[in-house]
Amino acid sequence: MKRFFARQFIAFMERTARWSPAARARLGRGIGNLLWTLAAPRRRVTLTNLRLCFPQLTEAERIALGRRTFYHIARALVDHGLLATVPREDFDRHVRVEGAQHLTDPANRPLILVAPHFVGLDAGGLAVNTLVRGVSIYARSRNPEWDRWLLDIRNKFNAPLLIQREGFDLRAAVRALKDGLPFYYLPDQDPGERNGIFVPFFGVPAATLPMVPRLAKMAGARVVMCVTEMTPDGYVLH
Repeated sequence: MKRFFARQFIAFMERTARWSPAARARLGRGIGNLLWTLAAPRRRVTLTNLRLCFPQLTEAERIALGRRTFYHIARALVDHGLLATVPREDFDRHVRVEGAQHLTDPANRPLILVAPHFVGLDAGGLAVNTLVRGVSIYARSRNPEWDRWLLDIRNKFNAPLLIQREGFDLRAAVRALKDGLPFYYLPDQDPGERNGIFVPFFGVPAATLPMVPRLAKMAGARVVMCVTEMTPDGYVLH
């Protein structure tokens, strides 16, 4: 049953690719408002984090910020229908790249792109793969239909090397870097106490992976920050 509903939802998302950006944004706002109402545990986590990070805001301001966050997450979900169906010749109209020169290096050193888990991470990853073949990490979804769809999107251009997060193969990542594949690295997931370290985030200790300096040292790589911004009509990869 879950696979059937996933197929129907995916088909609907792909049909929205023909809609205008404003229409997709309205759908995202509606889904975001619905999730804010129904997903009480996620709403509580969001507001707890906002209280920790923004103690200077009023509760009403934090609620407004939380609702905007749910909207942006929902709009990014809707936009996956566009990412799944847009042909290469039209892709640059929806996802622009600023700073593409940082993908090349006269010394031909390996490259790590540190890409935080913002809502445009898949749009940014695809943009990188329109320019160069890269390597990245992915986590499997529990729903096979959803997992297949996301993998098809991420494999769409230049057949990137995707390494499973579960049982992450560090040696495979280092080999790919040394072979010249830029590593689109998504660092900000909680890895647990054994594998992570705690560092200040908005003045609050937060868990993260100390993988970037380790990889950079092992592969002799340079490191570039890589942020994808959601705009009214698409995305910009900085």
